[in-house]
Amino acid sequence: MTAASDFVVPEGTDELSRSTRRAWRDRLNDAQTRKMIVGMLATLVGGSFWGFSGTSASFLFDTYHVDTLWLMSIRQILAGLLFMAVVVTRDRVRLVKLWRTPADRKQLLLFTAFGLLFNQFCYLSAVRLTNAGTATVLQCLQLVIIMGYICVTDRRMPRTREVIGIGLALGGTFLIATGGDPTSLNISPLGLAAGLMCAVSATCMVVIPAKILPEYGSSIVTGSAMLTAGVVSCVFVQPWTHMPALDAAGVEALAVFVVIGSFFAYMLYMQGVKDIGSVRASLIGTVEPVSATITSAVMLGTVFLPTDLIGFAMIIVMMFLTV
Repeated sequence: MTAASDFVVPEGTDELSRSTRRAWRDRLNDAQTRKMIVGMLATLVGGSFWGFSGTSASFLFDTYHVDTLWLMSIRQILAGLLFMAVVVTRDRVRLVKLWRTPADRKQLLLFTAFGLLFNQFCYLSAVRLTNAGTATVLQCLQLVIIMGYICVTDRRMPRTREVIGIGLALGGTFLIATGGDPTSLNISPLGLAAGLMCAVSATCMVVIPAKILPEYGSSIVTGSAMLTAGVVSCVFVQPWTHMPALDAAGVEALAVFVVIGSFFAYMLYMQGVKDIGSVRASLIGTVEPVSATITSAVMLGTVFLPTDLIGFAMIIVMMFLTV
């Protein structure tokens, strides 16, 4: 097949030139459509896998009383090693280039610090100072921040679909996380600060690597950041000094948390950010509470509430609006 960069579009006005230009436009549109579909599917699956992560983490917390910082450091170091195993065998040249290019290395380290480490720390702090539902709703405010950032940088007003999509995503997340009961939002001043910083850091996670993702791909960028974050967190947490007593079920839950809820979730979600942009990816990523609720019902026996179903419907409508 002829590469896109090698294809020369005729500039004449004859019928052959016009038909060739039409065919080329159709070809470009088809390629863009395919890229959009693949990106949306990657984001959807990645966001769903984060739901597996939440369910596995809840099981480990409730059954084995695993320390949150221990789980965070293990998640980052093991998922980072998985990423590196894939990258080193398939694309080590671009990996080396990323670390040897000063400007790109700076973006990577900013992504590591403010995207991965800071986001996970703020989320865990928000959960500790409030509750899981409140932390989820507050983190979802990243949609508003990302929309504001994109509108400022692109010098445009929000599109109607984007505004409606953000409203549906926020409303659906609120219903799923709180059951529609505002009093369940346990917000102290410190908890509110942690939740807002969680939203800011979640924004950083999709905005900071936007320039290096097209050049290096999601596996190299996310894997490098994940492994670096894992090394840093392990230095401070030292997880080997307080290993929890896990049986076979605990090891299985930890494996799901690391492999599906971290490795595949981050790889697919960041691929979606690369393919469809930060706004669409963040909107579709709100499928996470839907997935978490469904997997909790299947694996842990929790029961759906009517507000859950309404929230599901709102998020599904939102995803159709983002197409």
